[in-house]
Amino acid sequence: MQLDIIVPVLMCCALLWWVSRGMSWTRRLMVTAVTLAVIICVVLFERSGFH
Repeated sequence: MQLDIIVPVLMCCALLWWVSRGMSWTRRLMVTAVTLAVIICVVLFERSGFH
């Protein structure tokens, strides 16, 4: 993995941890799944050449 992918992923994980401190575990899992789906969509969109 390249550094330009690792840094945003780490920042998203830190933000998720900070936001989800008061949430239940099921809501944390839902937020994590949605966030990972968005990240995957963005990465696929960027690699497909539509910028």
